Amino acid sequence: MTAEQAVHPSPNDSGDTGEALPGLFSRQHAAATLTFATVMFLTGFAALAVVPTLPTAAEDLDGVPLFPLVAGSFVAASLLGGVLGGHWADRSGARRPLALGMVLSVVTLLVSASSVSIWQLVVGRFVDGLAAGMVAVSVTTAIGQSYPEYLRPRMLAMMSASWIIPSLVGPPIAGVVAEVWSWRVVFYGLAALTALPAVALVAVLRRAPAGDDVRAADLPPAEERASRPPLLIAALLSLGAALGQYGVSEWDTRHLLFVAAGVALLVVFAPRLLPAGTWRSARGLPTAVLLRGLTSGTYFTVEALVPLMLITERRVAAVTVGVAFTASAVLWAVASWVQGKLLQDVARHRLVTVGALVMAASVVFAVVGSFSGVSPLLAMAAMPLAAIGMGMLDPCVTVLSLSHSAPDRLGHTTSAMQTNMNLGQVVVLAFATAVLNAGLAAGASRLGGYAIAFSLLLVPTLLVAVLAVRARKDANP
Repeated sequence: MTAEQAVHPSPNDSGDTGEALPGLFSRQHAAATLTFATVMFLTGFAALAVVPTLPTAAEDLDGVPLFPLVAGSFVAASLLGGVLGGHWADRSGARRPLALGMVLSVVTLLVSASSVSIWQLVVGRFVDGLAAGMVAVSVTTAIGQSYPEYLRPRMLAMMSASWIIPSLVGPPIAGVVAEVWSWRVVFYGLAALTALPAVALVAVLRRAPAGDDVRAADLPPAEERASRPPLLIAALLSLGAALGQYGVSEWDTRHLLFVAAGVALLVVFAPRLLPAGTWRSARGLPTAVLLRGLTSGTYFTVEALVPLMLITERRVAAVTVGVAFTASAVLWAVASWVQGKLLQDVARHRLVTVGALVMAASVVFAVVGSFSGVSPLLAMAAMPLAAIGMGMLDPCVTVLSLSHSAPDRLGHTTSAMQTNMNLGQVVVLAFATAVLNAGLAAGASRLGGYAIAFSLLLVPTLLVAVLAVRARKDANP
């Protein structure tokens, strides 16, 4: 047995003693497993209930043209939150950024619920993105630090499974509440439901020994850990993302200047937070990080623009759209469980290719469902189908990324994945929105503009299918 096998034994290797290897709920891992599952449950419940109400909120606040900024401000802030959370986790473990992120998630619900203008809702979503970035990176980093490699796919699948109950009850209830009362009640209700569990979680994390979420022995000495996070770079990158999202909300000279400024900031500063060679798909970690951006950008755009089209153009009830969100979350979890349990012996990069092709099929559904003579249910079906593809490939991309990372750089790696995920969401959504608004400015119908915007999403999905092989575990530069 090699030294690496001794640290990360395979699931079929029980050692010379014949004893079973520790599982997710063994004495060694139970505390971390329960803590992470609780965080994902709370995060999922809030996220899945809020997102379906955003188109209704934007329409109520007379801010539909600024809806890309409402969605994009969340992503822009996640860039900063992810960098801060990743470097913080590398230096002192994942508990503190995780706790702060949970507290901020409650604050943002109150800010959004009391919105008197679309700009206040943008601020609320920005704070929510900051919290979400910290939480996502902290949890992923802690998984890499706390579990051997053979348990990571199972734990990531459990993270997706933790969204099942929230997905079953969150979107439908939110849709009913928004229809009968107000979208504000959804935000206030979620703040009340999340506050007490968030405080309890912070208390548990403060009392827990370091080994419960990060094995302290696996961290290098403090002087050898990652340097102070490049917060100024991350802040400028977040600013660039926000400027770009605002710029594509209209099609005139002033807004185009905002787009140009945003693109300039992204081009200059994004490479400093990503592995060298990410944008040219260098083998190994750079390609894995690139895949995260392309897939997340496609899925985020489908999840943002399909509901907006259905609610504002096809006049589909919010509660019906909520059902699509529920189906998406459930199918994501099921696909994630399948890849982690039934397909664990299949090469991860091959599953990424399969998932990308499923997402390409979902894009076709969205395009066809945009035509007025076709039932809007076809466009709605694009959401759960895309979720199947993401549930299949997203954990695989994470596992591939962690496999290319040194133990003391897991936080840096997860931060890079989070950064490019957010960049992908910003760029793909902004590009699709710009195409939509350009089509409208040229006299195209709104549904025709949506169809053109959706069709462009075939490009990133097919790129992922082709490039996945360059991220395989033995694909080192």
